[in-house]
Amino acid sequence: MVSLTVIVPATDEPATLKRCLAAIAAADDAPDEIIVVDQPTTLSASAARNVGVAGASTDVVVFVDSDVVVHADVFRRIRTTFANDPELDAVYGSYDDAPGAPGAVSRFRNLLHHHVHQMSAGPADTFWTGLGAVRRTSFDAAGGFDAVRYPHPSIEDIEFGRRLDASGGRILLDPEIQGTHLKAWTLRSMVWTDLARRAIPWVALEWRSRSLSPALNLGWSHRISAVLCVVGAIALLTRVWMLAAVALVTLVTVNHRFYGLLVRRLGIARAGAGVLLHVVHHLVAVLAVPIGIAAGVMSGSNAPGASRDGPTPAVGGDAATVLK
Repeated sequence: MVSLTVIVPATDEPATLKRCLAAIAAADDAPDEIIVVDQPTTLSASAARNVGVAGASTDVVVFVDSDVVVHADVFRRIRTTFANDPELDAVYGSYDDAPGAPGAVSRFRNLLHHHVHQMSAGPADTFWTGLGAVRRTSFDAAGGFDAVRYPHPSIEDIEFGRRLDASGGRILLDPEIQGTHLKAWTLRSMVWTDLARRAIPWVALEWRSRSLSPALNLGWSHRISAVLCVVGAIALLTRVWMLAAVALVTLVTVNHRFYGLLVRRLGIARAGAGVLLHVVHHLVAVLAVPIGIAAGVMSGSNAPGASRDGPTPAVGGDAATVLK
């Protein structure tokens, strides 16, 4: 049996932590230990996960965000996946299609994440810490999360996955490994996160590595959708109504599966609002491209170890709560 340690970063005193831990404890084939990193409060999510891994004593570490309620079969699936494939280094899953927070923006944002992961099943060159597992030896060999370059929740998991993949590691996205996301979003927090915490650092990462991965939000349908949104916006501003209509129809066609999901889960009216939010999401991504390239140029090398040599907090005292 593959042994598991679940690591939950919780240095920001999340209100959802009790629900998160209750679901972990109640799950089938519950983990051998749970490490909640809740001190010091100045510790970033990346550093907190590194601290948690340093204190783990099992074959595999499973990262679960404090606002995720895992499904009952998650750990059984993770154990079976690693047991059946001894050469696999990491596996991660997906949010489910029943987000816990109300409101049009929250439900749209969480369903978008669900859809992207559901459509990206199979071998991956990235990683996700919302609900993802990695062999301890593979984590250590890859150097852990870059807590220096990413002092705030950002794309530290994506960057870690790219390093693991570049070193020959094998990563799998299994969309059947699922959890319910409890995070509440506002339009402002969505735009800020998409721009400053996701798109800009992701473009910078692609620039530094001189590659363009087709993973997740960088897939061709997303790139085409972004171009269509720009064309549609320009057409509206210049009152070229026919071009705007063609861009909208094409956008709906390209994203018919996602918009169908929105209709099924939200109803027609809220699905319409979801289409508008999707346009905003893509326009923000386009805006991030020149800013991200500039950030990539200024941030220098992306070689392994280039920015991960900062101090790593030691495990001990009240840095982590270990629940057997």
